[in-house]
Amino acid sequence: MKRMGMIFRAKANKALDRAEDPRETLDYSYQKQVELLQKVRRGVADVATSRKRLELQLTQLQGQSSKLEEQGRKALALGREDLAREALTRRAALQQQVSDLETQHQTLQGEEEKLTLASQRLQAKVDAFRTKKETIKATYTAAQAQTRIGEAFSGISEEMGDVGMAIQRAEDKTAQLQARAGAIDELLASGALDDPTGMAKDDITAELDRLSSGSDVELELQRMKAELSGGTAKPAIEGGNQAQQAQPQDRPDFNKR
Repeated sequence: MKRMGMIFRAKANKALDRAEDPRETLDYSYQKQVELLQKVRRGVADVATSRKRLELQLTQLQGQSSKLEEQGRKALALGREDLAREALTRRAALQQQVSDLETQHQTLQGEEEKLTLASQRLQAKVDAFRTKKETIKATYTAAQAQTRIGEAFSGISEEMGDVGMAIQRAEDKTAQLQARAGAIDELLASGALDDPTGMAKDDITAELDRLSSGSDVELELQRMKAELSGGTAKPAIEGGNQAQQAQPQDRPDFNKR
């Protein structure tokens, strides 16, 4: 089971490593840092709000304390010592609250300063990380493009490999068709294959046909000459020739006119 678990984790790690894009990882890390910075800023704003609320309460209590002191003075001036004592007692209670609020105010003010300093430091780190992130992304993109160009030139990329295979298949098919066409021509020339249309003949066959046709014409011409020389048609032909020779003499000479 341990071995199976190790194999599964190794394969999963390899698959994740293949699917991981460093640029996306950097963007995700930057996003998380920005979210953390926003939380720190919200914390600073909350502390500042609490401090401001304490300051308002302090101002209000100090105003009440001054009012009670003034009332005690007036009561004592009027001979109402009991009212003056009550006013001073209430003023003492308010002073205790004012002291507690001042202590809380100082604590909140210290926390606010710490959070503000932490926010500034985190802001500087986030800005530095953003600059480094963009630099790494640009370098990675340039290296990736350079690698693809090198693979394309060397022919080891998947796309160029597919193109090379397609070219090789086309060349193989072309060579096969050329070889088939040459073989068919040789078979037709040798007579192993018959052309039903009678159009596919080689040069020798065409020459033999031409000589055979010429021999037939010569034989027919010799036969006709033999018939004409041995028959009665020869004088007729001679008479016709004399008539043809006489015809130009009977024609009027238009040049004399």
